[in-house]
Formats: sequence, C-alpha cells, structure tokens
Amino acid sequence: MAEQQGFEQYGLDDKIVQALQLLGMTQPTAVQQQVIPQVLAGRDVTAQAQTGSGKTAAYAVPLCHLVDWDENKPQVMILTPTRELAMQVQQEILNIGKLKRIKAPALYGKHSFRQQEQDLKQKSHMVVGTPGRILDHLERGTLFTGYIGYLVIDEADEMLHMGFLEQVEQILSYLPEDRVTLLFSATMPKEVQRLAEQYQKNPLQIQIAGEPISSRKIGHSYYDCTERDRLELLLELLKVYNPDSCIIFANMRVQVEEIYDALWDDGFSCARLHGGMEQWERTEVMRDFKKGRFRYLVATDVAARGIDVENISLVVNYELPPEQETYIHRIGRTGRAGQCGTAISLLESWEHSELQRIEALLQQSIEQKEAPDADTVAAAEQAFRDKMEQEPEAKGQKTAVLHEQILKLQIADGKKAKIRPVDIVGTICAIPGVEAADIGVIHILDWTSTVEILNGKGLLVLRALQTKPIKAKIRKVTKAKFQGDI
Repeated sequence: MAEQQGFEQYGLDDKIVQALQLLGMTQPTAVQQQVIPQVLAGRDVTAQAQTGSGKTAAYAVPLCHLVDWDENKPQVMILTPTRELAMQVQQEILNIGKLKRIKAPALYGKHSFRQQEQDLKQKSHMVVGTPGRILDHLERGTLFTGYIGYLVIDEADEMLHMGFLEQVEQILSYLPEDRVTLLFSATMPKEVQRLAEQYQKNPLQIQIAGEPISSRKIGHSYYDCTERDRLELLLELLKVYNPDSCIIFANMRVQVEEIYDALWDDGFSCARLHGGMEQWERTEVMRDFKKGRFRYLVATDVAARGIDVENISLVVNYELPPEQETYIHRIGRTGRAGQCGTAISLLESWEHSELQRIEALLQQSIEQKEAPDADTVAAAEQAFRDKMEQEPEAKGQKTAVLHEQILKLQIADGKKAKIRPVDIVGTICAIPGVEAADIGVIHILDWTSTVEILNGKGLLVLRALQTKPIKAKIRKVTKAKFQGDI
C-alpha cells in the first residue's frame, strides 16, 4: 500500500510536498520509504545507502518538515566528507525547502570564513559542512549548537577513509546529547559501526538502501596495460566506446592533469576536477557537467564526491582506487534509474589481486577484454570526431519546473546601508497583488542583498521596485545573475 502512495502519506508540510512535486519527486524510493517515517518519529537511524539511492532526500525531506521556521539558530547539522558533497546536499535541502523558505548555509574550507560567519549571524535552520571547517567554527564560537536536535553523518565510510572520524567525534562533544543522530554509509567498516554504537540510541538498522549496485544494469570489464601504454590505451578506448557522457577517475591530481591535457590536445570535449583547483572553478565545472556542456570529466575521487549527474553512460577507472569501497562509489555514477551503464578499468598485472577483492565485494566477476586493434580504432575515429563537433545535448535540470515560479532579485545594498529583512519584506508586501507568502529566502550581505519572489510574481515585484523605495531610498534592483542550482 505504502509503495503506491506519494510523499503525502507522511503528513508533511504542504509546502514541502509541493516543492517535491515541482522537482518531479512523486514516489519515495526504497530508502526514503524506510527512513522518512523513522526520522519524523524521532528515531536514530543507521542506513547503508548507495550513491543514487535517494538517501539525501531520505533525511532532507523529514528534516525540512521538522525545523521550526521561526527559530533563527540552526536546528540541524549535516556532516559531509567533501566540499562538493556539502554543496550538493545544501542545494537539495534548499530545493526541497524552497517554498518553506529554509535557509541552510554550507561551511567548508577554501571559502571565506568571515562570509560564513556572517551567514551564521542570519537566520539559519540547518548547517551543512565538512568536519574541519565546522570544527573551526565551533572552536571560534561562531556556530551556536544549543538548538541542534538532529545530526546527520553522511558518507561515514568516506569520513573514515579520509581520516575525519576523530574530528567528527570532537564535533559530537559540542552537540546536545538529547538529539536524533542519523548515519548514512555505502559500506559499514568496523570503525563506522563503532561510531554508530557509541553515539546512537537504539538506531533502526536499514541495510536495503535503494538499488544495490550489483543489481544495476552495469557492464563491468577490464583491460590489461602497462604504465607506459596506459594513457594511449585510454584514448583508444574512449574513441571506440564514444560515450555521450563519461567520467574518468584517477587517483592523483597530477594524473588528472596529464589525462586532461592528452584529451584536450586530441580534441575531446572535456574538463577536469581536483582538489588543487580554486573552489569557484570546481563549482563551475560541476555545474557545466550537470548541464551537459561537455562530455568527458577527468576527476579525482575526492573532488567528484558531490557530483550527482544523470545519464552517465561510461565510467573509467584509469587505475583501481586504493580502497575497494571507492570502486562502488565510482561506478555508482552510471546505470541509474533503470538505465544501462558501462564501467571499465585499466589494470597493470600487479593490480589483479585487488581486482579479485573488488569482485568479492560486488559478488560478481569482472570480464577481461582485449584492447582494440589499430583497425578498430581507425574505424571508430570518424564517428568520434563527428560527435566532438556536435554540441552535447543539454541535460534537463530537475529543478527547472521549481524555478519557473521563482525569481531571485538582487538589491544593490545590504548591511552597510542598514538594510534588514523586515525592510525588504515591508516594501514588497506594499506592492498591490503581493503577499508575505510570495516572498522566499532573503539573504543580506555587506553590500548587496538577494530575495526570492515566489508564485510567478517575480517580474511584478522587479518592475515595482524600480520606483518603490526600500528604507526611504530607491535602490538598484535587478535579476540575480545566478537563478538555479549548482
């Protein structure tokens, strides 16, 4: 019965249900069906949830419902292992909570600490971030935790692999003991199990997390190579497979740069992603790949953790990852939503024993294939060149319908001009035909402010604010440059 019902069955806030419908989310996934009612009931949960199972929404949906909008201090803390994943989770929360006007600042390194501090001084319902930066805020007293009633530890196994569990435990010492703790992990190593046993209260154990990787329509195979011919083999295979969209994983940023240079020089539609890049550049690459503006992404595992992209037809392991579980995370980028996917790996002879351990984890064998001969590569060359000359097909954004009814406006004044949210709300509510319910999230910085106008009334408000004063002065108001998600 429950499987045939939508999100309405959980008694969620109407604004949450409406946002989910606009996002095209009408039926909860398996992990959402199990997690949502437990979170709403206030129970701790430990869930073994694979990439692509819908786990983020499994906790984001009930938490967006549960937070008290009138409370200014954070009520939810979500820990993620990487900046990209923090941004991805933040955006999902903002989308689901868009119509309820949920605010959820993201706290991560290589981003202005002062700006994050300013964000935290404004209304914040949730905080999402990496352990290191959240710990910095806690130690400096810029993040108040007295109202934290819910903690989410996301990708706990990756926290372990990256050496963050000690920081996670330090963060736990700052939080109220009377809280709900939700832990999500693709695998359950002993250290993650210990964390759950020590810090959770009688958690519900969920082990069927969405669609298991082994059940997806993914063709696994590997090709033998030497270190000398690895890059040449990669280029040949990519031309033969000629995918519409592909991620190539390398273990180190120097390898990413080497592969990217080789692809770029050979005319591939490509970009790269690794931890040595500036954050704005990484964000831009992620956004462009999600929108389908190039076909090949070369990335390290850490940098690619936050990528949630539809219709990835090919994943390439330039070499096997150091941890077998990371292979699961990598190939989890393809074969989603019932579609077929392909995962190939390039192996030197010494990597075969590692491959056997991966096969044991997958509970299936991985087929060895012969490298294509020169005639096969030559025959594929023209089709490859033709595709590179074509514009990649734009990928639909699941948030497009949601954002159709929302217009973000930018006001060329902020805190330095003593602008407050109440000033913006008061001015907009005085516009005929506009009510408080039409005003979304307001964000005020030192020199600029943004406000989201809901229910298709954005242009009406924009026109009115060209001549209507905010705090006794006409301000420059324009459409914000960036309207959508990352």
